[in-house]
Amino acid sequence: MSNKKTKFLIAGGFVIGVTALAGSLFLVTRMSTDGPANESAADAVTARTKKKRRVYKPRYKWRSVRNRHWQIISSKFEEPEKTDAREGNRGSCSPGMVQVKGRMLQEKVTNPYAAERIETAQLTTCTDWIQRKYPERCAKFDRKKWLKISEEYERKPMKFCIDRYEYPNKRGQYPLIFVSWYEARDMCKEQGKRLCNEDEWTFACEGEEGRPYPYGDGYTRSAKTCITDQQWTPYNEKSMIPRDGDAAGNEMDRLWKGKRSGRQKRCRSVFGVYDMTGNIDEWTRTTRSHGLKSILKGGYWGPVRTRCRPSTRSHDENHTFYQQGFRCCTDHGKKLKQGSARDNSAAAPLPRELR
Repeated sequence: MSNKKTKFLIAGGFVIGVTALAGSLFLVTRMSTDGPANESAADAVTARTKKKRRVYKPRYKWRSVRNRHWQIISSKFEEPEKTDAREGNRGSCSPGMVQVKGRMLQEKVTNPYAAERIETAQLTTCTDWIQRKYPERCAKFDRKKWLKISEEYERKPMKFCIDRYEYPNKRGQYPLIFVSWYEARDMCKEQGKRLCNEDEWTFACEGEEGRPYPYGDGYTRSAKTCITDQQWTPYNEKSMIPRDGDAAGNEMDRLWKGKRSGRQKRCRSVFGVYDMTGNIDEWTRTTRSHGLKSILKGGYWGPVRTRCRPSTRSHDENHTFYQQGFRCCTDHGKKLKQGSARDNSAAAPLPRELR
């Protein structure tokens, strides 16, 4: 091969090699800009997102009770006997309970399917509305007008004992929440008590006048006296499963706007029963011959009715939610004996909403 051809081939090979090398460098450069740079940007975004998703830090220290319920831990509370001595309204009831005695307003109608006429009639005396539509809230009722209307109703003698505070019924402790009707019934039975029926609860709240509110003059709504009308917080239902999980505890903390039992000294009925409106919803058992056994009374801290007469009658006995608790009653003069009810998970399965 001639020297001329040899030089040509070498030069051509050099050009091809340089071109290939340039192409490789181009590909490497392209990969370094399109691939790794984009991945680095994505990683940076992910890192920033994770940084924004802070770990929830509870405001209170909570404890899981029986792997189902929740309660804020409180180290300072008063024993019932000491409270009894100060309050002076125990009567012949067991420690921690209040004697309720008097004559309760009765509906005119005997038809169990009829509307709650006393509640409806009472609303006609509202002189200052906060909200007319359901859940209706009235700032001020006309007492004189209501007393005139209430003269038309018959009255039934009542005499029974009721817990002074929401379960566990100790001043300074926080109420137990996330409780179903079945579980409330059984915990009352364990103490030798029973779940209050709706009439007992209503009378302990409204007294013989049939007052709309248990506190103050009974006719003026006050969010300062009892914890009511707090802004409603959307809940995360999925976080409540399982009931004793950390996520459920954090959700209880995030939603909670209630108070310690007895913390609101003026949130007291004429009989001396505390926190009957606001704070939490309370389970009672129906006195009607139809419908569900499980009736909620009182209303919790949100912007709801929170009066003595209204009831929530739409939740079945398995329903469990973040603002639900209870208190217990007994027949007057009954001596307490510890019940035999046991914590039986089969007796109170998860409600449909949380399955």
